[in-house]
Amino acid sequence: MKKPADRNFDNLVHKFEKRVYDTVKGEWRLKLLKEDLDHLSQQSHLNVWDAGCGFAQVSQWLAEAGHQVTLCDLSKKMLHKAEQNFSEAKLNADFLHGAAQDLAPELPEFDLVLFHAVLEWLATPLETLKTVANKVKTGGTLSLLFYNRNAFVYTNVLKGEWRWQFILEDAYIGKGKNLTPPNPQFPHEVIATLESWGFEIEMQTGIRVFHDYLNPQVLEKSDSEELFALEYQYCRMPTYRDMGRYIHLVAKKD
Repeated sequence: MKKPADRNFDNLVHKFEKRVYDTVKGEWRLKLLKEDLDHLSQQSHLNVWDAGCGFAQVSQWLAEAGHQVTLCDLSKKMLHKAEQNFSEAKLNADFLHGAAQDLAPELPEFDLVLFHAVLEWLATPLETLKTVANKVKTGGTLSLLFYNRNAFVYTNVLKGEWRWQFILEDAYIGKGKNLTPPNPQFPHEVIATLESWGFEIEMQTGIRVFHDYLNPQVLEKSDSEELFALEYQYCRMPTYRDMGRYIHLVAKKD
């Protein structure tokens, strides 16, 4: 049997750029991430590791604020795109090609570790998360963004009875193709795991707590500003935040 492997996005860079980054949904995600991390960006001279950086929008923002950033990605093409973005902005950083868990033993501890939209694509999500989280200094912060299994279950149930047996049997897990992650995580399980490792959850934000449950016809007729006002009102409120398509946790290491 073929051993499960972490997902490499070399063959999907352009699709990612079009469908994830260059969209209103992508802009909304970036806005909330920056808000959650704003208090950290205002500190001085943090040492930051962007583990699985993608196009590195958040770490570029932190570099612009004067922080020292180390970036890595399994995808050479993603890493090259991030390096191009930094170069165009005349910013310096350290770029490392490879999986975060493979590079971690050779890296120092960091004030802030970003682990954004990586967990759900891993062959061994929590094992790798442990390796990455261990690189957070005592008193430092982990910024963890992951695809929410609550939302994945809910949207699949709403699609109709033909999906229900797959949900009952957990048969939808591991069927990820293209931009559908194979290993979405339940937030309550991730939070409990982080707490057992000595982290305190300082902030939880649900990203797209309503948007992705609306059918295309409703979305097409909707006022996007009003919809995102609703998103903003509820995205950090208990219950609703657990239903976002993505969950962002800001966790401090005790």
